Amino acid sequence: MKRGKNYLEKAKTVDKQKLYDLTEAISVVKTNATAKFDETIEMHIKLGVDSRHADQQVRGAVVLPNGTGKTVRVLVFAKGDKVKEALTAGADYAGGEDLVEKIQKESWFDFDVAVATPDMMGIVGKLGRVLGPKGLMPNPKSGTVSMDIARAVNEIKAGKVEYRLDKTNIIHVPVGKASFEPEKLSENIDTLMDAVKKAKPAASKGQYFRSVTITSTMGPGVKINASKY
Repeated sequence: MKRGKNYLEKAKTVDKQKLYDLTEAISVVKTNATAKFDETIEMHIKLGVDSRHADQQVRGAVVLPNGTGKTVRVLVFAKGDKVKEALTAGADYAGGEDLVEKIQKESWFDFDVAVATPDMMGIVGKLGRVLGPKGLMPNPKSGTVSMDIARAVNEIKAGKVEYRLDKTNIIHVPVGKASFEPEKLSENIDTLMDAVKKAKPAASKGQYFRSVTITSTMGPGVKINASKY
């Protein structure tokens, strides 16, 4: 991959052979987040599991105590009183077949998270081919299929993030913004790491956290010493 001059200069400030403690890693990443916008701080966690096996999947969701710094647009698939409940809780869009049709016919995706009540999944299932690849399909494991719509919407708006393995056994999750105080980033990262630790499959053998890296949108990655987790 070709890197720009600015990135290469920032990369010189990072010792690739070193495992940084969390406080120092956050400091380095924040120092290198010099873009004209508020860069997102992300975690990339490589696990010692094999995502090809069903009994070694790692997936879930957790509410970050300090949020992600991003305004999340929530769409709720529901009917009856649940539509009003969703809108009262702060959902940006709520409805049933009308929204399904809008997505199908207009390729409309002006939302970041989709939530559904269980009785709507038969209809929402029609959107699997378009919502699935975008990571927008409601799923019970991530808490986005629920009858408690108000709670689901509130948690997402408060900073709930979903984590799941990709094909290379790595989890990618935003944990805040470069403008966050170091303590807030640290709290968010600790919360995420604890959640991923608790989600460790029984079939996982050997070292669970293979590598843990923190980075900003435009900056180089900094490897963290994950032994405390």
